[in-house]
Amino acid sequence: MLSSLFRKKSIEKMQADAAAGFSDSHGPSLKKELGVRDLTFMGIAAVIGAGIFSTIGTAAHSGGPGIVFLFFITAVTCGFSALCYAEFASRVPVAGSAYTYAYVSFGEMIAWIIGWALILEYAIGNIVVAISWSGYFNNLLEGFHIYLPSWLATNATAAREGFEEATKALAAGTPMEALSKKARMGYEAINNAPVIGGWKCILNLPAFIIVALITFLAYLGIQESKKGTNAMVIFKIAVILLVIIVGFFYVDTRNWDPFFPHGLTGVLSGVSSVFFAYIGFDAISTTAEECKNPQRDLPRGMVYSLLICTVLYVLIALVLTGMVSYTQLKVDDPLAFVFDQLKLYKIGYLVSVSAVVATTSVLLVFQLGQPRIWMSMSRDGLLPKKFATVHKKFQTPSFATIVTGILVGIPAMFVSSGTMTDLTSIGTLFAFVLVCFGVLALPRLPEEGGRSIFKLPYINGQFILPLLVATMLFFMRDRMGAAIKNLNNEGYQELLFLVFVGLAVVAAIRTYLKKYSLIPVVGGLSCLYLMIEIPAISWTWFFVWMGIGLTIYFLYGRRHSRLASSGE
Repeated sequence: MLSSLFRKKSIEKMQADAAAGFSDSHGPSLKKELGVRDLTFMGIAAVIGAGIFSTIGTAAHSGGPGIVFLFFITAVTCGFSALCYAEFASRVPVAGSAYTYAYVSFGEMIAWIIGWALILEYAIGNIVVAISWSGYFNNLLEGFHIYLPSWLATNATAAREGFEEATKALAAGTPMEALSKKARMGYEAINNAPVIGGWKCILNLPAFIIVALITFLAYLGIQESKKGTNAMVIFKIAVILLVIIVGFFYVDTRNWDPFFPHGLTGVLSGVSSVFFAYIGFDAISTTAEECKNPQRDLPRGMVYSLLICTVLYVLIALVLTGMVSYTQLKVDDPLAFVFDQLKLYKIGYLVSVSAVVATTSVLLVFQLGQPRIWMSMSRDGLLPKKFATVHKKFQTPSFATIVTGILVGIPAMFVSSGTMTDLTSIGTLFAFVLVCFGVLALPRLPEEGGRSIFKLPYINGQFILPLLVATMLFFMRDRMGAAIKNLNNEGYQELLFLVFVGLAVVAAIRTYLKKYSLIPVVGGLSCLYLMIEIPAISWTWFFVWMGIGLTIYFLYGRRHSRLASSGE
C-alpha cells in the first residue's frame, strides 16, 4: 500500500499524453494561444491586484516605511520559487502547475495534497478578491450618487461587526455621519434587511455578479480571456505609474522617520498581507498547455512579471509612507485614501477605477487557473472524469470552470475575508516549498535535440548552505531560547518556529552530504520561514482542510487513479 501512495508519473508519459492531445478519453486538448508577452501580462494581472490596492495599507501600518524590505524579502523568496517553477514548466509543459510537478517528483499522494492546497490559493483566494472588488465597486457607484441597499453590499459577519461598532458609538453620543463606513453599512444592513424564514437576508450581491461574469469569460476561451487581461494590465500599470509620479511630488521625507518604527518584528508581521500580493505569479504555470512555446516562454513570463511587479510595489510603498504617516494607512483603500487626504480627489477617484480593473484581472487569472488544476487531477483519475471535459468549440475545461464559479461566487456573497488571506498564503507557500524541493527529485534527462529546456543554474550548496544556516541560528539564538522556555505558554507559534529550525538543520546536513543545488534549498527554506510567521489559528484551519482532502483521496482518488488501473 505504501508504494501505491507514492507512485509517480514519468515525464515521458506526460509528454506523450500532451503530444496525443489527451484525446483518448477527454476530448480535444486546450487551444495554444499564449506567447511570452501574454504570460508576462497574465503574471502582472495576478500580482498587481488586491495586494497593491488594499492589503499594502495594513502591512505599512504594521511595519512602517521599512515594509519595502519585506517586499524585497518576499520577491527574492518568490524569485527562487519562480526559477524552480520555470524548470518544471519547461520539462513538464502540461497544465496543472505545482500539482503536476509534485506528481513526477514526490508521487501521487503528495500531488493530491498540493492540488488540494492550491484550492486554498485559487478558489478561496478569489473569494477574498471578489469581496475587495465589491468594496471598490460600491465606492465607484457612490461617486455617481448611486447607492445600493447596505444589505445587498456586504456580508452578515461584516454587517454584525459594523452594527456593534455603530451601536457603541451612537450610545456614546457620536453622530451617525461621523461613524466609519463599515459601521454605517452594518447598522443600516441589520436594521433594513428583509427577513426570510426568520433569517435576515444580508448578502454581497456585487461580489457574486463579478464572479459570474468572469466565469463566463473564462468559459468562452483563452483568447478572449487573454485580450481582456492584456487590456486591463495596460490600464492599471498606467494608473500606478501616474500615482508614483504624482505621489513623489507630495512625499515628505519626515514621514520616513522612523523607518522601522516597530523593528524587524513589525515588518515581518505584514508577511501575510504582502505575500498575498505575490501569490498569483504561479498561475502562469497552469496555462502551460495553452502556450505556443512553453519551454521558452513560461520561464520568461514568470521572471519578467515578478521583476516588474516588485519594482512597482517598492515604489508604491515608498510613496504611500512618504505622503502620509504610516499610522494612518490601516484602511481598505490606501492609495485612494492618501490622495483624498491631500484633497486630490480626481486622482483618488481614478485610483478607485483602477482598483476595480486590477481586482477584475486577478479574478480572471485565478478563475483560469483553478479549473486547469482540477482538469489535470481528473485526467489522472483522482477526480471524476467530468472535471476533465474540454468544450469542443471553446476548447476550455468547461465543467471545471462552471464548478469553480459556483464555489467562489456563492461563498463570496456570505463570508467575510477574515483569516482567508492567511489561509491563502499558507496554501501558496506550501506549494512553493514542494516545488522548490521537488526540483531536487527530478530525474536527470538528456536534453532533447532541437528543444530549448530551461535548467536551473547549479550552485553547489555543500558549504554555503551550512554556513547560512549556522549564521541564521547565531542571530536567532535569543528567539530559540525564548521559544524553548515559553513553549508551553505560547503554544503553536513557538512550536512552528522550532520545527523550522529543525528542518533547516536537516536541510543543511543533507546538502553537505548530497551536494544539493543551493537555489531550490534556499527557496524552500525561505518559504517555510514565511509560513511560520502566519498566525497559528490559520495553521489549525489549514490542517483541517488537509484532513478533508486526504479523506477524499483515500475514499476516491487512490482507487480510481489511472496509475492504479494501468499497474504503473
